[in-house]
Amino acid sequence: MLNEVHLNADPNTISTLDEPVLQTLLRDAKAIGRKLIVVVCPPLGDERELHDWDLWGPLFLCLMLASILTINASDDQGAAVFSAVFIFVWLGGLVVTINAKLLGSKIMFFQTYCAMGYCLAPICLGALFCWIIPWFFVNLLLCVIAWAWACWAALRFFRNTVNADREVLVVYPVGLFYVFFTWMVLVGI
Repeated sequence: MLNEVHLNADPNTISTLDEPVLQTLLRDAKAIGRKLIVVVCPPLGDERELHDWDLWGPLFLCLMLASILTINASDDQGAAVFSAVFIFVWLGGLVVTINAKLLGSKIMFFQTYCAMGYCLAPICLGALFCWIIPWFFVNLLLCVIAWAWACWAALRFFRNTVNADREVLVVYPVGLFYVFFTWMVLVGI
């Protein structure tokens, strides 16, 4: 017979397994919104929000970026662009996350993955504006701002997670990761 240990024996406590689906979806949507505020407007958000990781927000942002770039692609390349963006977001995030962990990052694997995904938000906004605005030099400026914004948001998350002498080794691949997607937005792949 299995021995069960109940850490929370209060019968009045409602488990998330017992809550209605709508309440769960609203709770998750609010959490995604709070995490987006941390990235989009860092002074207004609490950095600790990203430590409570989820993959719904990064998935949504990945799908948003892939969809915007697919719309910009030619008709015969749409599926390939969508697939490539989707795969590169998740594999690139995996490589950057493994790099951070190998360099001694103090945060959990999925926390890093979550932060990398949420920091795509400025690039998604930049892609949306570049889709609307047809002028190259304006798009170039928007992409540089989106890249710097994404790197700034990621740097705020990674700061103090590794030794100061290794911080550049963690942040450099993050910058390259975002340069890749910013370049895709700029050239309109």
